[in-house]
Amino acid sequence: MKAAILPDFGMPLSVEDVADPVIGTGEVVVDIVATPVLSYTEEVLSGARRYLLPTPSVPGGGAIGRVRAIGPDATRLQPGDWVFCDPTVRSRDGAPAPDITLQGIGARGEGGQKLQRYFRDGTFAEQVRVPTENAAPIGAIDPAEAGRWSVIGTLLVAYGGLLAIDFRPGETLLVSAATGNFGSATVALALAMGARCVIAPGRNRAALDDLRQRFGERLVPVQLTGNGDADTAAMRAAGPAPIDAVQDFLPPSVDAAVARAAIMTLRQGGRAVLMGGVGMLGGDDLSLPYPWIMRNLITVRGQWMYDTAATPGLVGLVRSGLLDLDHWAVTAFPLADANIAVTHAAANAGPFKLTVLEP
Repeated sequence: MKAAILPDFGMPLSVEDVADPVIGTGEVVVDIVATPVLSYTEEVLSGARRYLLPTPSVPGGGAIGRVRAIGPDATRLQPGDWVFCDPTVRSRDGAPAPDITLQGIGARGEGGQKLQRYFRDGTFAEQVRVPTENAAPIGAIDPAEAGRWSVIGTLLVAYGGLLAIDFRPGETLLVSAATGNFGSATVALALAMGARCVIAPGRNRAALDDLRQRFGERLVPVQLTGNGDADTAAMRAAGPAPIDAVQDFLPPSVDAAVARAAIMTLRQGGRAVLMGGVGMLGGDDLSLPYPWIMRNLITVRGQWMYDTAATPGLVGLVRSGLLDLDHWAVTAFPLADANIAVTHAAANAGPFKLTVLEP
């Protein structure tokens, strides 16, 4: 098969002929129809993000494709089924805290790296081998729609955060970094799940106006000034009701004070989930007042990726028509243009923009 190989960090991808993946027990081989190219892929491949990724290897996380072959332990999947290839690979002997590798992206800790040595190659290829449980059925689709369905990978991360804080219909959510890829996905999801209101703070007026135009009155934009206390007051006063929850997707380049300003908007009993990259490249730690957390019964938790049970729920939101994938504009490239696709994804990192490879 053809695959895009990363020889070493900082080097361009090389599209080569490589051996087809060989199936083992507990595994599925999938013919890839479309795979997303994340906006920060260029930072991963250059080494700037410091992700644990072996080289040489095939990068790329997640894909939409059709099952080519199944192992002897698969009882429902059949060759030809449309599936989402979930890149979040979990060790099977680690419950309730399994080691995790993000296939084709990076790994978490020593155990994740050990898992990564086996599930080494990602989805910038014509085929991929994944654990049976990571081939999630999505039902029949038009092949032309595979690229748009690739946004499931981004949506699942956002959905995992909302599930982690038990977000409920009728609640008010503040999305920190609402104008980014993951933040805008969170906006769409929360409204699809029945949010009373989603508050979207940001500095990009045009992006905020676009969110308002897409989603109407239940989306309330807030222009940030950089003054922490003033921004907290403005966000807190923006919605029709107190803020029940905050979902944070701020990138590594943003100061922790911006995250703090958003979290401090929470009502008594409010919940915040941290899913971004603040502090990963240095800078101050997130500082929150102990008395305020204690006396106001605030919950602050971290969430990395999502549980396996998230995928059927997300697919159900799409199939019901509550979550419209047509919000995402797709730009597709053939596998031979993998390097061009990576550059394009970095230059088009705004909300509701999706770059994909179609092997």
